[in-house]
Amino acid sequence: MTSSSTLSSTLLLPRSCRRGVSPLKKLQTLASISPTRLSSFLQTMKRPRRTPPSPPSTPPTPQTIHRLHHHRRGGKKAVSIRQSLANETPEWVPLNLAESELSLSLTFPTGQTFRWKRTGPLRFTGAVGPHLVSLRHLEDGDVAYCVHGDRPDGDGARSALLDFLNADIRLGEIWEVFSASDSRFAELARLLRGARVLRQDPLECLIQFLCSSNNNIGRITKMVDFISSLGRHLGTVEGLKFYEFPSLERLLTVSEKEFREAGFGYRAKYIVGTVKALQSKPGGGVEWLTTLRGFDLQDAIAALCTLPGVGSKVAACVALFSLDQHHAIPVDTHVWQIATRYLLPELAGARLTPKLSGQVAEAFVSKYGKYAGWAQTMLFIAELPSQKAIIPSHCHTIEEDK
Repeated sequence: MTSSSTLSSTLLLPRSCRRGVSPLKKLQTLASISPTRLSSFLQTMKRPRRTPPSPPSTPPTPQTIHRLHHHRRGGKKAVSIRQSLANETPEWVPLNLAESELSLSLTFPTGQTFRWKRTGPLRFTGAVGPHLVSLRHLEDGDVAYCVHGDRPDGDGARSALLDFLNADIRLGEIWEVFSASDSRFAELARLLRGARVLRQDPLECLIQFLCSSNNNIGRITKMVDFISSLGRHLGTVEGLKFYEFPSLERLLTVSEKEFREAGFGYRAKYIVGTVKALQSKPGGGVEWLTTLRGFDLQDAIAALCTLPGVGSKVAACVALFSLDQHHAIPVDTHVWQIATRYLLPELAGARLTPKLSGQVAEAFVSKYGKYAGWAQTMLFIAELPSQKAIIPSHCHTIEEDK
């Protein structure tokens, strides 16, 4: 082997003189080299060697290794294992929920949440905490899910998703009880199977419904998209960007002026005010909201109504869709029309007031019990224009405008 001193000396010699040179000649040549060039060479020799990149923390699957090996053998340009994992087609995993327990089209685009998007036929995509998830119906109607990202947490995502979907509540059993004593509900339930109530993150749900006040679906969605973009980007599916919902601390950094410039109008001051009020709660606003899951319904609604811009309807929506208050009844003009024609016909023609809103809620609870909010949600969905086409006219509660 060649010693390091001999190698260094040889490299400094002119290329034409490197072979067959005696040690004496090498020393004579080195002596004639300028100090500047010699110093530059020594600094070059001290530079650390480049270390090879560290392997990915997630082990590649056997299929990935086989594909990479095949590419190299075939003479194709090799790709990194990390890049290959990021580009892999997501794996669809059965969720063990039949369509009668979860209908995606009767759950997501029905006003409960504005953060899930349709990304294909019978397919919806959204964020559940830090997980970017898609759901779709299989050929037999059952629901499957996939987790997007180069390092998806499959077990964590599944657990979070089942919690978000209220999967421990068996929808079929609830509908069976209601249908046994209500023939009209029985017919609607047969046509609208799988209309499920979600269990959202309380902060995420609250901010969305602050945006919904006196608003239309298109504008609400734009506002919620703006707020979502303040969070961490999770990925892009079918050209649509998805984000983790921003933290309370991140929302605190957005001014009322910025919200107004984004088109929030008067709602800007309510969002800023609510975020500040939550931040001042003992233990923090997120913890305070979560504790409301253990409150009685009226106490939970009263607590929510102390926040700027939160009225009884917004509070009832947050209670039903995020706080486990399954008998909460959000009363708006549509629910009022359902109630006056179906439950309280003696109030037909009256003007909706806060007192009558309470009477409507009591009527639903009296008829449907502790899951009255789920029944009200299904009856509300039955009145949406997208569903009226498949429902017999005699089941319609709200008549079309002449």
